[in-house]
Amino acid sequence: MNRPTTTLPGDPPGGRRAVAVWSIGVAVYFVAVIFRTSLGVAGLDAADRFHVNASALSTFSILQLLVYAGMQIPVGLLVDRLGTKKVLCLGAVLFTAGQLGFAFSPSYGTALASRALLGCGDAMTFISVLRLGTRWFPARRGPFVAQLAGLVGMAGNLVSTLVLARLLHGLGWTPAFAGSALAGAVVLVLALLFLKDHPEGHEPEPFPHQGAAYVRRQIVEAWREPGTRLGMWVHFTTQFPAMVFLLLWGLPFLVQAQGLSRATAGELLTLVVLSNMVVGLVYGQVVARHHAARLPLALGTVAATAVMWALTLAWPGAHAPMALLVVLCVVLGACGPASMLGFDFARPANPPERQGTASGITNMGGFIASMTTLFAIGVLLDATGDDYSVAFCAVFVLQALGLTQILRLRGRAARRERERLVASRVETVHVPAA
Repeated sequence: MNRPTTTLPGDPPGGRRAVAVWSIGVAVYFVAVIFRTSLGVAGLDAADRFHVNASALSTFSILQLLVYAGMQIPVGLLVDRLGTKKVLCLGAVLFTAGQLGFAFSPSYGTALASRALLGCGDAMTFISVLRLGTRWFPARRGPFVAQLAGLVGMAGNLVSTLVLARLLHGLGWTPAFAGSALAGAVVLVLALLFLKDHPEGHEPEPFPHQGAAYVRRQIVEAWREPGTRLGMWVHFTTQFPAMVFLLLWGLPFLVQAQGLSRATAGELLTLVVLSNMVVGLVYGQVVARHHAARLPLALGTVAATAVMWALTLAWPGAHAPMALLVVLCVVLGACGPASMLGFDFARPANPPERQGTASGITNMGGFIASMTTLFAIGVLLDATGDDYSVAFCAVFVLQALGLTQILRLRGRAARRERERLVASRVETVHVPAA
C-alpha cells in the first residue's frame, strides 16, 4: 500500500521556516548524541582513569540508558502537555551539566552521577524533535523527517568518533569533555531565542489535563494500540546491536578481541556511523513511498545483523578477516534507521494529542534492549576472562525475544491501521464543504 501523496486537511505547510525551526531542535538532539556517545571513544581511558573492570565500566552506559529509558514516558507526557520548546531547553540544561560534571569528576561515583544527569537531559531531546516534526511538516513527510532526524543524530556520533576522540588523546580528559560542553550552551541559547512549538494557525486543540487521571489515560490508551506495542518491539529488536557497539563495547572488541589498533578500530566505528547515515536516507525515502515496506525492512535488518554477528563470532581463526569486520560494520549501520521504523507504526496508531506518549513508549524499546545487553556483555566478559565470542552471544537472545513479539503483533497492528484508514476516508467524504 502506497502512502498518499496529497497534503491532509489541517496539515502544517512545511517550507523554509519549518526547516529552520526544526533544524534548531535537531541541533539540540545532535549535541545530545555527541555527549551520549562520548564514552564510546573514551571507554578504555575511563577504565584507566577510574580504575574499574569491565562490569563497572559498563555501569556508566547502563545507568545512562536506564535513566534515558525510564524517562521516556514521563518525557512523552511532558511534551504532550508543555510543548517542545520547554522540554528541549530543560534537556539542554541537564545534558550540558552532566557533560561538564563528567569532565571534572574526581571519582567513579561522581562520574556515575554525571552520566545519569546527562542521560536525563538526553532523554528529553529525541521525542521532542519527533513532535516538532509532526507540528511543522505535513504528515506524508513524517517518515522522511524522522529518518533525517536520526541521520543528524548519527552525525553527532560521527563527531564523537572523529573529533572528540582526537581531543581526548591530544588534550586530555578534562579539557576534551569540558570543551565539548560549550556546544550544549550554544544550542540552549538558540532554542531559547528561535524555537517555536508550531506555526501560526496550527495550534493544537486545547486538551484538558486532569493530573494523575490524565497521565493514566494517556499511557493506557497509547499502550492499548497494537501499533504502539509493535513499534516498541521493532525499536527494541533493531536498535541495540549498533547502540551497544558504538556506545561502549565496539572499541574494546575490535582492539582486544580482533587485535586492531585504536586508529583502525576508530575507522570501523566511523564506518558504522556513515553506513547509518546513508541507509537512513534510503529507508526514509522507501517508507515515504511504500508504507508496506516498513516491516520487511525491519525484519531484513534483524536477519542481516544476526547473520553477520554469527559469522564474526564463529570465525575459526584467532581474528576475523578485515573484510568481514567491514561488512559487519556496514550492516550495523542499518540498525539505527531500522529502529526509526518503530515510530512509523506508533504514529498512525495514535491521535496528535497522544503522539509524545506513544513515541516515549516506542523509544523505550531499543534503550531497554541496549541497557540489558551492555550489562550482560560486561558480566560475561568478567566471568569468561574477556571471551568476546561468548559475551556477544547476548545479542542473539535479545533478538529472538524481540522477533517473537514482532511476529505476534504484526497482524493485529495491520488490521487496526486499515480500520483507521477506512474510518478517516469515510470521515473526509462526509465533511461538508466550507
